[in-house]
Amino acid sequence: MNIAILTSSRADYGIWLPFLKLLRSDAKHTFELIVFGTHLSLKHGHTVDAIRADGFEASHCLDTMPEGDKPEHIAAAMGKTMQLFADFWKTQGHRFDVILCLGDRYEMFAAVAAAAPFGLNIAHVHGGETTLGAIDNAFRHSITLFSRMHFVSTEAYSERVRQLHDTPQPVYVVGALSLDNVRELQLMTTAEFNTAFGFSVDSSTILCTFHPETVNPEQNEQLGHELIEAIRQLTEYRFLITLPNADTYGDTLRRMLIEAFAQDSRVQLAENLGTLGYMSAMKHCAMLLGNTSSGIIEAASFEQYVIDLGDRQKGRAHGLNVLHVPVQRDAILAAVKDAAARGKWKGGNLYDLGGAARKMMNALESELK
Repeated sequence: MNIAILTSSRADYGIWLPFLKLLRSDAKHTFELIVFGTHLSLKHGHTVDAIRADGFEASHCLDTMPEGDKPEHIAAAMGKTMQLFADFWKTQGHRFDVILCLGDRYEMFAAVAAAAPFGLNIAHVHGGETTLGAIDNAFRHSITLFSRMHFVSTEAYSERVRQLHDTPQPVYVVGALSLDNVRELQLMTTAEFNTAFGFSVDSSTILCTFHPETVNPEQNEQLGHELIEAIRQLTEYRFLITLPNADTYGDTLRRMLIEAFAQDSRVQLAENLGTLGYMSAMKHCAMLLGNTSSGIIEAASFEQYVIDLGDRQKGRAHGLNVLHVPVQRDAILAAVKDAAARGKWKGGNLYDLGGAARKMMNALESELK
């Protein structure tokens, strides 16, 4: 097989990593990484460099970044992405036996939608899920409808994918691909993390990532103020905050966080920790705070409690380590106290079915033989 893999951000690249390593070790197949989105943005850390540092080639780079964070900028970026990928699929699409895409972001939707008129073979990872607080929900289901093969993380999500399609589709329940990293990566010690990044993460540190709620984007400035005030009052903790991706009003939240904490020694702002750094931080921190999918899917494997803020992840299956809290200062303060009192989570991870990358490879070889 010649496999194309679409990657548009630091988040999906970290999820792809176990599968990329498996492909690299398998001489039977070739693969090409199609890199776009925030990977090529200096403001967002130019994470294409991290891809290359891991020894992978960015086979094709398409500059699809929006010019700003307002709705009209996101809509224009979707159009730009579709045009760039229309040209790319016209000249390159026929070379691939399968094109793998992941998740639910607007730029991923645009890349996949551009492939539809060419009749290309799309396989989708993490379909069937629900996130009611983000417009990504519609993009995810649309990508599912454009795809001919599906790798889902739970049995319930496989049923949702089957409901979306009028005709039978191959659907494989593989668990969460990112959790292969937990087994395979040699995570950093606290000392190694400090050496690598210049700051420490330990049991007095809260790991925080807060993205905009794109269903009601006009509320994001107020939500940002509530989070900032809560962090200011949690003086017994230090914070490691990873900055938002390129979403509607993502730049607004980014500016608010930088203005609030750039001079605060108790708060460290990070653009990109990489997969190894981020998972090491998850292992050593006190708890997670924010609204990122890693809190829903990955944190349980590190025995961490998660304070999930607002509606961005609302609807996703999760363990009892996830505490849903409105984005309100007092509610956040109470939730941090509650999570700290609970200690470590010992209930396992419902997304961990083991060996997702190998299951995906076996399925692809079976379907495309």
